[in-house]
Amino acid sequence: MSPIIALQPVTNAKTVSNRIIGGALLLLIAVTLAACGNKEKAAGQSLAKVDGQEITVLQLNDELQHAGDLQKFTKRQILDGLIDRQLLVAAALSEKIDRDPLIMQAIERDKAQILAQAYLRKKAPSIVKPSTLDVEAFYQKNPDLFSQRKQYELRELIIDSRNQSPELVALMGSAKSLDEVATWLESKKVEFAPTHVARTSVDLGPDIAKIMKTMARGQLFTINEGPRSILIVLQEVKDTPVTVQAAAAQIEQFLINKTNKDAEAAEVAHLHATAKIEYLNEGLLGKEKVAPVAAAMPVADKGTAANHIDRGVAGLK
Repeated sequence: MSPIIALQPVTNAKTVSNRIIGGALLLLIAVTLAACGNKEKAAGQSLAKVDGQEITVLQLNDELQHAGDLQKFTKRQILDGLIDRQLLVAAALSEKIDRDPLIMQAIERDKAQILAQAYLRKKAPSIVKPSTLDVEAFYQKNPDLFSQRKQYELRELIIDSRNQSPELVALMGSAKSLDEVATWLESKKVEFAPTHVARTSVDLGPDIAKIMKTMARGQLFTINEGPRSILIVLQEVKDTPVTVQAAAAQIEQFLINKTNKDAEAAEVAHLHATAKIEYLNEGLLGKEKVAPVAAAMPVADKGTAANHIDRGVAGLK
């Protein structure tokens, strides 16, 4: 199970205002583009005027559609947030902040992203619900996700990767328990944070899930996550199978998403094929090291210095 970050519930208008203000740059883009094209604001029933500029029901509804978490707040609170944002945008325009080179660059970047996404949505294929046979075929091809799904109970010690010494690597290969490792860390005055988590083979990703299937209870291993390293012991493995009936809705959505992504990739490939693309001044890019994809997660054999997993794109979180 992926970790859940608990956020404090907020119900005051100030928080709504802050959330809406967070989108001020996008409104600045809209205002700037509208000013350049001298277009009239879409007609709608006015809810407020800010120095003569209307805020309409259409704007309020649009805010609700594009920020689902705001739906727990009252419309009045959201309207107050829109007023705050309009005041800030107007102040920014009056000080010509929209002409700042960095702001202009940000506006162009976001404008390009919005247009690119809109184009892909326009070209997206009509959504066709996957057939029962498609769902069952996917279910059968992925037993680790469904019929043979497992849950792994893990104890972890999280340390700064700079403390990942050869001595510690050797200890992880010879220690009989994670408590022994914790005692050694304390003796060396190495700070660590203990945790206890449960993750299914779905959470792990296919590569690490395959590795975990070969591990025995009580086995120690390490995962590197950039600035931190996680020293782990596998405490328990439980079978948690899911039937095709229970997984059908999830599989259908996955297949729909995959169809859309494949269509997007095909459209981008088509645009590449029909465009003239030239790379210029490649020396300005410098020499970049590209890690080979196949070297994502080397694993040491059992009984050697350590069962060491270098975390790739997918893996434990």
